[in-house]
Amino acid sequence: SLSTNGDAGPAFNRNIQHLTAKPNRKLTFLYLANDVIQNSKRKGPEFTKDFAPVIADAFKHVSSETDESCKKHLGRVLSIWEERAVYENDVLEQLKIALYGEKKPKKRPYQEVKVAEEEEEDEEDDDDCSEKNSPEEPPQTSDLIRALQELENAASGDAAVHQRISSLPVEVQDVSLLDKITDKNSGDRLSKMVDDACMLLADYNGRLAAEIDDRKQLTRMLSDFLRSQKEVLDEKEQQLDEYKRKLARVSQVRKELRLRLQSLPDLSRLPNVTGSHVRLPYSGDIYSDD
Repeated sequence: SLSTNGDAGPAFNRNIQHLTAKPNRKLTFLYLANDVIQNSKRKGPEFTKDFAPVIADAFKHVSSETDESCKKHLGRVLSIWEERAVYENDVLEQLKIALYGEKKPKKRPYQEVKVAEEEEEDEEDDDDCSEKNSPEEPPQTSDLIRALQELENAASGDAAVHQRISSLPVEVQDVSLLDKITDKNSGDRLSKMVDDACMLLADYNGRLAAEIDDRKQLTRMLSDFLRSQKEVLDEKEQQLDEYKRKLARVSQVRKELRLRLQSLPDLSRLPNVTGSHVRLPYSGDIYSDD
């Protein structure tokens, strides 16, 4: 259980580092932490502050035991915290180092502008703002196809998990039923059911958050792609107009040429003087004394 006495973060870090579970299970614990941090942030900063000193170590521990796919999920959680300004920049920088190492990762293509960057842009002059707000380079078609294919297995389409969530017993969802717990054994059984339900929902919420992040990125990619296609369309329409004008000029030349040819004499109808027996006079004959 978590409390607001300052022990939540350290306890979470101890548990996740000593947990003998599969890496994916530890990733689920981070999803649970993400859910707690973001929900508590709306009510107060207690849990956010509790987790701040240890969350980087937890990130580093989980990323060291997971594959690239799980690291991608961690990166999504980090991008959500960065986008929503869950932590200050120094904490976010520690998380980046814990996840990616000392070398900063390349920015994801078509990454959404961060809140802090937007605030900085508001303080810049008009020239700087126009430069920063310049359109992104359009994505390649292969990037769009890959992004669309990745969403085919998105969390929102996981029917098996939907079934598990809809089948959760009412006891884990209704706090008023706790009055029915009369002995330790039944309490322990319910505690395990609640823990399992909590992990299931935290994992699914984390996947949904990652899916939302992917869909936002895909929306930006499609926007940039459509913008670039509109520019190409305008350019090609101008080219088409130009070539239509060229065709009209060439067609006019062909028409005038045909009229010109029709007005010229047909040399093929003249007498064939070279093949006849008519002998042309010699110059001597013309100028003779006779």
